[in-house]
Formats: sequence, C-alpha cells, structure tokens
Amino acid sequence: MTAAPWTGFRHAAVDAGGWTTFWRLDPRDHDFRLSDWTGHPDRPGHRLWERAATPAGVRAAWRTTATSVELEVRAALGIYTRISPVDVLVDGELHRRCEVLEGEQRLRIELPGRAAEVEIWLPQAGRIALREVSFDGDAEPLAPTGPRWITYGSSITQAGGASGPSETWPALVARANGWNGVSLGFSGECHLDPIAARTIRDLPAELISLCLGINIHGGATYSGRTLPGQVESFIATVREGHPRTPLIVITALAVPDREGKPNAVGLTLDDVRACVELGARTDPGVRVIDGRTILSTDEARALYTDGLHPGPEGYRLIAERLIPRLTLPG
Repeated sequence: MTAAPWTGFRHAAVDAGGWTTFWRLDPRDHDFRLSDWTGHPDRPGHRLWERAATPAGVRAAWRTTATSVELEVRAALGIYTRISPVDVLVDGELHRRCEVLEGEQRLRIELPGRAAEVEIWLPQAGRIALREVSFDGDAEPLAPTGPRWITYGSSITQAGGASGPSETWPALVARANGWNGVSLGFSGECHLDPIAARTIRDLPAELISLCLGINIHGGATYSGRTLPGQVESFIATVREGHPRTPLIVITALAVPDREGKPNAVGLTLDDVRACVELGARTDPGVRVIDGRTILSTDEARALYTDGLHPGPEGYRLIAERLIPRLTLPG
C-alpha cells in the first residue's frame, strides 16, 4: 500500500493477505466476552467490535499531480444494512463518491492532473478492509494537521445514513474547523464501555465531546440508580489522560416517537438526559449541551428517516448547529 498517514483510528491490523483493518478501538489483548454477551445462542455477538472495525472518519491525504488513483477495497455487509461509499476530495471539495460493493474490488478515480491535495475518506458503514492505494504519478503523503478532536457516541455519531463519509456530522464539523477529527461513533453500542473511555484517555486531544443517552435508553443499559455514577466513572477515566482538556457532553437529541415513554427500567429519555447531566456535572470542567437544542421536535420529525436516525440533510443541520458550539478555548 502506498505510504499514507491514515488518521482517525486506534490500531491498524494487517492480515496474511495484506488487507488492513483500521480499528477505532484496539482489539489486542481485549476479552471480547466483556461486550458480546447476548444471553441467546442464536444472536450474534461482536456488535461493538464490528462497529469498531468500520473506518468511520478514517482518511488520508496526499499532494499529487497524478491523473488517477486506485484503491483495492474488500467490503462486506456484516451486521450492517448498507455499505457506505468512498469519498475522494480534491482541494477540500468532493470530487468523486464511489459506490462500494460486497467483495474485493479496485476503485479507479480520475484526478485533475495538476498539483492538488487529494483526500480519501473510507466508508462509515460496512465491514471494510484496504490493501492498496496507488497513484499513477508522484504523491506526497500529508500528515494530519489541526487540533485533534475526539467525539464519542452512537449511530448518530457514526452517521451511517449520511450521503458519504466526508458528510457525517463529525466530518463536517472537523472540516469546517480545520480539526483532526476522531469519530468514536458506534451504532447501537454507546454504552459507556470502559475500553472506549480508555481509548479516549490514551489518545492526544485538544477537545473531547461525548454524545450520551440514546443507546442507554434504548438498551435499558442502566437504571436511574446506576447511570449517573457510570457517566461520572467514564469521565473520570478520560480525565486521567486529559486533566485540562475541554470536555463537552451532549445529551440525547429530540426523538419525538420516544419522548415520554419509559424503557424497560422505567426511564424516559428526559430521565436519561437528567441522569447523564447529573453524572457529567461532577466534573466542574465539563460543559453540557442539551441535545434537544440541536434539532427541534418539528425538525426531527421532518429529518429523521425512521423515527430515530437523521438523513443527509439532518446530519448537515446537526453539524451546522454544533460548529459554533464545539469550540476550543482562546
């Protein structure tokens, strides 16, 4: 594979066939049983790790005069319902969006053939591995630039329903601000796992945001008795590596179809928001954003595709609302 400063992941693993998986959590020495118990032999586990092996937010950039670039990609649906495309940007603008099919394939993208910065964003949904990136001319890898921002959350952060990987809301916020973004969005799997807290703790960052609540409500993960303490513990672990880093907690966005409905442990979404905020405010350096201020109820009804997940316009609006609110000090 052409040398490239891929960014946005925790660990790159290369198999015997030369295929690279970009893990957003590090699977080495991890006991998968900690997050894979289902209680039912006919239900597959590894849900968190399927999400972690998906390269949401993973990208690389080159300065090149080449007239084309080719990528060798291997893709499978796995537990996903769709495979997202590959986005190729030229000088910061979308140049080509490439459909990715199941199986092994070579994607060829024509380039302008002039001095330009070419950026490749890997799919944010699907089981994806990469074996080769090759230009037909000189290509100088570009190191990531800008402050590193880490954001943790659910499917809404992973943003599988965005048009492409460069247009998820974390990607749009990072691109607008010139940040080196790391997306730790795990669809259905934002349950305050200790390995996620340790990952954030161990990565350098100038800004950290945590979008907490919707999976906890849907999964009835914690009760009112245990949720505030779990949030406190998660943040305390993060703080071990980031004692002075700005940290923002975003509570669950408005979900009109679920508001006011108790889950299996008796918590409504408002209850979950209150518990998350209670746990977050044990750290005086945490700033809390009420997720209901990001999208109004009417906007949510119009922009959600299934009652819960935004479509492309919804993700763009979320980014637009968060760009001025996710800020670095000074």
